Amino acid sequence: MSQLFILSSLSLVFIGLFGVLTRKNLIKIFIALNIIETGINLLLVAFGYIENGTTPILTSQDSILKLTSMVDPVPQALVLTSIVIGLGTTAFSLGLAIRYKYNHNSLSIRASEEEEGVKV
Repeated sequence: MSQLFILSSLSLVFIGLFGVLTRKNLIKIFIALNIIETGINLLLVAFGYIENGTTPILTSQDSILKLTSMVDPVPQALVLTSIVIGLGTTAFSLGLAIRYKYNHNSLSIRASEEEEGVKV
């Protein structure tokens, strides 16, 4: 099961990487970066996954005996932190995109090069 998560996450990372490398529109590049972020988050969760694992909450004496079958909570905490940081960076990058659109009247990354007369 964790192999499926790892394959899915790597697929998302490569799809996002393809989008970053081939798109010229800033918004599409930001969406591709978010796809990469989602793939990395899924990869972190896959590394912490244990088949037939239990939640890492100690509720009784019996749950202390099952410590080895508990899912590692650190990757989940990292993913939650990553989601919050990703939201902040996405909001910041969208703000930069609005500023770029205001200055160059385009969302294409080629707009500033075209204004400067750089041959592409």
